[in-house]
Amino acid sequence: MAPLKKNAMNLDWVLLASAVCLVAFGLTMVLSASGIMAEKFHADKYYFFKRQLMFAGIGGIGMLVAASIPRKLLNQLQYPALGLAFVLTVITLTPLGTTINGSSRWISFGIFAVQPMEFARIALVLYLAYFFSAKQELVKTFSKGVIPPFAVTGLLCLLLLKQPDFGGAAVMAILLFFMCLVGGTRLIYLAASAMLAGGAGWLLIMRSGYRSRRLLAFLDPFKDAQDSGYQLVQSLFAMGSGGITGQGLGASKQKLFFLPEPHNDFIMAVVGEELGFVGVSLFFIIMGVFLWRAFRVAYRQEDLRDRLTAFGLALILMLSAVFNLAVVMGAAPPKGVAMPFMSYGGSSLVATFLCVGLLLNFSRTSEGTA
Repeated sequence: MAPLKKNAMNLDWVLLASAVCLVAFGLTMVLSASGIMAEKFHADKYYFFKRQLMFAGIGGIGMLVAASIPRKLLNQLQYPALGLAFVLTVITLTPLGTTINGSSRWISFGIFAVQPMEFARIALVLYLAYFFSAKQELVKTFSKGVIPPFAVTGLLCLLLLKQPDFGGAAVMAILLFFMCLVGGTRLIYLAASAMLAGGAGWLLIMRSGYRSRRLLAFLDPFKDAQDSGYQLVQSLFAMGSGGITGQGLGASKQKLFFLPEPHNDFIMAVVGEELGFVGVSLFFIIMGVFLWRAFRVAYRQEDLRDRLTAFGLALILMLSAVFNLAVVMGAAPPKGVAMPFMSYGGSSLVATFLCVGLLLNFSRTSEGTA
């Protein structure tokens, strides 16, 4: 067996380069997509871009710290990180939380707000990786191998549903499912839990007016194109009008107050309109390279805990990208999941940088050669 890589020069430079390219792509599109709205509401067309640039700087520092943190210290963070995630998520439901558009998902610190859910996913991965690596002899039992991780994740999901953040809870549940799958949980338990979760999700949708309207709008957005289906219809118009090469960078018409919040969750619709099939394909290629290298880092870990942690971090980014694209292209109901590297938002971008930094950390102990 080849010796393990243990020095900084053995970082996965392809992973780092693809992440830098995605960040640059995202900053460019935030600048293009947000200018009109920033000028109207903040009298500064660079308002959102400058803030995203600041978040990228903070995230870059976080990435460097995460990439260099000693593995021994990292392996002691699962409970402190999980506890902090719970505390911050609970705070969002108190008067200290900030409510925007009917959802209490943020904690305001004056000039910026933190969305704990973005960091809770990382904390959950650290805990699940620890649990499945330390309890390998128990993971196939129900009482000790299934109940603890399901209880922890379920409590986080309940807190997110109280905000409400159905999309965030769904991502957490799917994250648990795949971590259990690679961690060794019996398939019969996973199948049963998937059926129960699906049934619970259906009940939550049917018993909530706005969720059921979103589902109906997703099934036929043009039936109510001026109300519940408005955002998806505008997204489809943007994607469809881009053609092969797009309308040109900065030339989007849908961002002119037709597509709500074009620099946030629906930024990929602006990419499709301005850069067309070529631009969206370029994004797919770079993101594909990044995810390939991320999962490659996980696969090449010799230690089970490191492998599971790296897998979970890569899975966070992949699930976010898949959910976001599915919503933008009308393949899934709107969920409010940010596109990693691209969507405007400090919490999402900083959390993405932390995931990249930790993956770079693990790339230093990848087995074999680059």
